[in-house]
Amino acid sequence: MNANPSTAVAAACQGVSVAAVIVTFQPDCDALLAQIEALRPQVAHMVIVDNASTVDLPAWRREAVPQVDAVLRMERNLGIGGAQNRGIDWARAQGASHVLLMDQDSVPAADMVAQLLAALQDRPDAGAAGPLHADPRQPKAHSPFVWLDGLRFRRLPCTAGTVHVVDHLIASGCLIPMPVLEQVGAMREDWFIDFVDVEWSLRTRAARWVLLGVCSAHMAHALGGPPIVFMGRRFLAYPAWRHYFQVRNAVLLYRQPFVPLRWSLASAWRLLMKIGFNCVAGRSRWQHFKASVRGLWDGARGRAGASW
Repeated sequence: MNANPSTAVAAACQGVSVAAVIVTFQPDCDALLAQIEALRPQVAHMVIVDNASTVDLPAWRREAVPQVDAVLRMERNLGIGGAQNRGIDWARAQGASHVLLMDQDSVPAADMVAQLLAALQDRPDAGAAGPLHADPRQPKAHSPFVWLDGLRFRRLPCTAGTVHVVDHLIASGCLIPMPVLEQVGAMREDWFIDFVDVEWSLRTRAARWVLLGVCSAHMAHALGGPPIVFMGRRFLAYPAWRHYFQVRNAVLLYRQPFVPLRWSLASAWRLLMKIGFNCVAGRSRWQHFKASVRGLWDGARGRAGASW
């Protein structure tokens, strides 16, 4: 399926109407503009859901990007899941057949949506499809698709035209048919940030849908802050408060009845390695240690919410 500026129109003629839901918080407007310009020809509808940023995005939209259909400004920061759910509700009201979730710092290739749609149309049992992510700060590195093999997450090799059945999908760039959302349900709002997409992915798989990683669909997407260089390698870096949510929500996920034990064991090992790395090689090691311990404690006692 080849992309062109009329992709959205052609798709609509086939009964497909994609609504892009862009979640923002204190966005870089130049980067957001680049995303909108790349994405607008590929979708039928576009909404920005802003999590109470100080910048006046409704005014910016009127002046700079009138091609965006709407800006929904939240009175407080609802987190990623809450904002996504508001955008999904908006897309449903527009009669959209598919929802494309986007973070504010992601820029899709010109044919990304077309490639994702083609993969979904080839697999009626597919609950969602996602692109291959590349961090522009690390041009030769991609965020790989993975599959749980025994007690290890195996990286799946990507070549042009390959579509993998994958373990889970990153939210940004994830294309979801509306009927799947109706059956599986909304995103977890009480987890605020981190593992919201993984939880929805595993819940979708438990409902007997497969998830597709589409190697021919590409998107630039920055993960974390400036990378940490350790022993000649670059590693993702996050602030301590993000590690609190990553640890807490991982433990909360392990408590869910639809999560297989071996998945929890494999993920828990990776989580412990991450905690150890950040406490040894990360920036602000003591802060990371305290955030991780609090995350483990709150997750073990089932505490969710936006605060930490």
